[in-house]
Amino acid sequence: MAYQFKLAEKLVILNDRGQGVLIRMNHIKKVFTDSKRRPSYFTEKSNESAVKYINRKFPNIDIRGGSQHLSSIQKQKSAVLEGLHSYYESFIDVMEFRDNVYELLNTIDACQCFFDIAVNFDLTKNYLDLIVTYASVFYMLSRIDDKKAIVGLYNCAYEFSNGNSDPSFPRLGQMFIEYDHPWKKLSEEFGPHTKSVTGALLSLRMLYPRRNLSADQWRSAQLLSLLASPAAMLSPTCCDTMACEYLSTEVMERWILIGFLLCHSSLNTNADSQNLWKTALRSGLYLTVIRDEVLNIHKLSEDFFDGLKGYSKRIPDIKECKDYVITNCGALRREKRNFLRNALKELTKVLEDEPALLGPKALYVFMALSFSRDEVLWLVRHAENIPKTKTPEDYADSQLAELLYHMEKLRTLLAQHRYVIQRYHLQYLSQYDALVLNDIIQGMYVCPEEESVLMSSFVSTLSAMSLKHLDAGEEFDLKAFRLDWLRLQAYTSTGKAPLALKDYPDLAKVMNMAQFHTRMMDSVNELLCETADLSILCFHARVFEKLFSQSSEDVSMQRYLTAFPVICSHFSQCLHPLCPEETEEIENQSLKLCVSFLEEISRQTCTVVLEICAEQCNLHEKLLPKHSAETISTARNKKLKKSLPKKGDVPKEKPGTESLRKDRAIVTKVIVQMANYNQSTHEIARPSDLLAGIQAYVTSLHSLSCYINIDVTRLVKNVLLQQTQPLDSYGSQTITTLYTNWFLEGLLRQASSALIVHCPTTQCFVNQNTENEQSFHAEEYADICGLRSLAELIGPYGLKFLNENLMWHIISQVGELKKLVSDNMDVLVQMRANFENPDAMSDLQKKLTGCENVLKRMTIIGVILSFRSMVQEALGEIMDRHCPFIMRPIKCLKDLISPEGDIKVTLSVYEMASAAGLPCEIDPALVSAIANMQTDNSSIEDEFKITCLLLVFIAVSLPTLCLDPNSFYSRAQGGHQNNIHCLATAVNHIAAAMFTVQRKNTRIQLQEFLKVASSILLQLGQNVERMEIKNRDSIYVILHMVINLWRVTELLSFKNVLLYNSYFCVLYVIDSGAVTVLESRHAGNVFSICTPKKRLQRGAQDLHPHYGLNF
Repeated sequence: MAYQFKLAEKLVILNDRGQGVLIRMNHIKKVFTDSKRRPSYFTEKSNESAVKYINRKFPNIDIRGGSQHLSSIQKQKSAVLEGLHSYYESFIDVMEFRDNVYELLNTIDACQCFFDIAVNFDLTKNYLDLIVTYASVFYMLSRIDDKKAIVGLYNCAYEFSNGNSDPSFPRLGQMFIEYDHPWKKLSEEFGPHTKSVTGALLSLRMLYPRRNLSADQWRSAQLLSLLASPAAMLSPTCCDTMACEYLSTEVMERWILIGFLLCHSSLNTNADSQNLWKTALRSGLYLTVIRDEVLNIHKLSEDFFDGLKGYSKRIPDIKECKDYVITNCGALRREKRNFLRNALKELTKVLEDEPALLGPKALYVFMALSFSRDEVLWLVRHAENIPKTKTPEDYADSQLAELLYHMEKLRTLLAQHRYVIQRYHLQYLSQYDALVLNDIIQGMYVCPEEESVLMSSFVSTLSAMSLKHLDAGEEFDLKAFRLDWLRLQAYTSTGKAPLALKDYPDLAKVMNMAQFHTRMMDSVNELLCETADLSILCFHARVFEKLFSQSSEDVSMQRYLTAFPVICSHFSQCLHPLCPEETEEIENQSLKLCVSFLEEISRQTCTVVLEICAEQCNLHEKLLPKHSAETISTARNKKLKKSLPKKGDVPKEKPGTESLRKDRAIVTKVIVQMANYNQSTHEIARPSDLLAGIQAYVTSLHSLSCYINIDVTRLVKNVLLQQTQPLDSYGSQTITTLYTNWFLEGLLRQASSALIVHCPTTQCFVNQNTENEQSFHAEEYADICGLRSLAELIGPYGLKFLNENLMWHIISQVGELKKLVSDNMDVLVQMRANFENPDAMSDLQKKLTGCENVLKRMTIIGVILSFRSMVQEALGEIMDRHCPFIMRPIKCLKDLISPEGDIKVTLSVYEMASAAGLPCEIDPALVSAIANMQTDNSSIEDEFKITCLLLVFIAVSLPTLCLDPNSFYSRAQGGHQNNIHCLATAVNHIAAAMFTVQRKNTRIQLQEFLKVASSILLQLGQNVERMEIKNRDSIYVILHMVINLWRVTELLSFKNVLLYNSYFCVLYVIDSGAVTVLESRHAGNVFSICTPKKRLQRGAQDLHPHYGLNF
């Protein structure tokens, strides 16, 4: 009799169909509760009266009597039919599902089937699943508020189009009315099925309490531990109820609580039923219906039993269980998660080390995954609806990431070692299960034909399996084996079955074990979906993100955060063919969450990497030479027994103390800008310090590349290349811009006021000793080391930007100088013609205005050009070190070019050489800048005249420098205190650039300047009482600096001995006072001195060997 009813096939088909219908109902509810997705027919004002009319008259809708309300539907009947057709068909699916389930349940009752989860596991599970799915479908149907309007609108449109009502509409309408209160109706329906349902539920009375243990009981039993009994580590894990061991406790609770709602009579008559029901009620406040739909089971049960006669005693039981859950359940579940976190960690480590154990201990893996999944889902559904409790922290878990990570790790291990699992279980099936099963079958006294055929096929199927098939790469498909076993359960579980399965528990045990072994062969992924599916998190996005945020705040959990985006890849497992509309929505949600998690993980990773680099930079900075002074001073003071530091002073940590063990929390550092530029105070890090910091960062990144697959070289090159430009790819200022601004506004501006002095001897800028303490030491930034570091940091591109800004400042000064020349044009023309006539020059000198202004501006230009020369020299050294193969051809090409040749070719070569940091006789950048400032109105001859007069203006203004007390020459610095030695650089470069633009010979034109200057300076000696002779010798030195570059000493109006004497004077009289009396007098162009010639030679050569003075 049972054969023809096909109970097994119907249970499988209806369970799958019911799940699809349930998902459809959930989807319809979401669509119609979302104002953005709700169909337009329900939102348009013109249809408002029609919807109200249908809801009021449902299900007896008279389209003729209500034509005034339904006119809008008649106008758009085709659109309504098309838009609501899928929803209408979904409700018909519910009706058909109800009919088929109702028929099947009646057939099962008629066959007097018995259900025992430990014997006929698959039959019992499918039966209870069907009941819960059936109840869930009608509960979800009742949650769709617009179902009557949907069906009513569709039927009206159908009747307008076809002239008669849809055939299914009357039954649909009746079903909606009946299930307005679903639990009451369902309990009435299941009255006849109470015996079967209660029997199936009571079969859980041993399993569920055994599975629903506390963390302490798990710990005492050493659950999931492979190391608890090393001797049995290789023994296969076997038990009488293999599938029951990884059955979800959430599923069992859903069976128990919903089952006893539908068939509640045994709660008053059977103590086992009541104990089982109470135990389930103490497990939590909420049950999952589908996706994010949950039942507040205590409230539902209380309301339901409150309306039933004879169940008043159950109300206190429900309240007591609810109080227990609120008080204790959160802490109990937290302890379970803590236990599982450590248990899974141990299990993962053991299986990673010995993956062959996945064969005999595969059951442990699925148990661990199932237990963990239950705890995660419990936390998620309760975190979404946190009850009023004194310990809300029990519903948050900042360490959940570790549990999720180990779950994913176990899944990965199963996928990686699939061959190991298959090989082990294939041999187990063919060499053990088949033999034992054959012995059991042979010992049966009664075996009907149909059952005999099935059991014989079991033995033959298992016996035929061979390692050859596995090694050949054949795919196994044992679904037919498992379906036949379900059929056999159905045949042997009826009341009048000739072969009763309950009489052969060994057969059930072996077949249940063999069924698990077959799943290890071909459906590990399906089993993972049953035991480790967390796709429901897709519908609890807010809680999922909150759990991620909590885990990311815990430093120890950050290493496990990758589990969250991996879980997003499993969301597609919750899709069902009956609801294809969800596919795109779930894919988008999966991608959205995955991207947000990955972005946050990337951000935190970057933060950690930068903290590592910053820490390495700090450690490297402690070892810089500048910090040794304090240590040396402390040691020296201690040796000299000077005063010790005050008690309040904290001793400075020495380099290396970071290697001592310290608390992890101390390691957290604040990320700072390494350049540390402050525009208001003009403070910035030294280039050498910044370079050292960047090198420390790069070293750290290179060490990190050993652990992470990143191209550090490419990363660093891209970043540093952007820093050589004025702005980076985001439009932010770079270190090129920051240092350019600082050198222009901070250093050179003060140097132009002589607060900072250019020191040729040490090739740096130094601070003047003033009353106001300056915010920085110029020698720390503009020395050889600092400028080399600057060139290393910003390279030729960055220095080109710096040079362009320097040229802009120079050109602005040149423009002002031209204006001064124009103002004194007539006087300068006369002076140019009469420079050898002292009387005429004396009169003209009085008419000349702006001498100090000219010298001041020329000094500023000289300071800028001196700084640029230092920068160019630093760049040349860096280029020589990094790319000598490029520098050698450039140097050769530069040496082959002469300024007297084709000026265009010369300038193009000089431009290339200048970009590489090589010094040039003519500055191409300055030539270009001066050429660009030429106006259309001025002719080349006019510009040439102005340039010549400018040199005359400078020459005749030199005597005024003698009046400045800061004009004396400093032996230590190799220059003057007011930077006037930079005049020589300014005159040389400006003259060369301007005469090059005007196509004139620079050497010839400079002769006139030297004649005028030497003549004017010689005239100072004619009156020894004049104040101008005070620093005359220091001014003579400037004149030598001017001529040194061009080697035109023969053009001076006085002999070299005058220069020698000047050097002697400034070196020995002013600086050391070694000679007390010097008599000097002019006799034409002859200068005599009463000092031994050898000492004079030695004094001049000591400090200025680079001037090339030959005695």
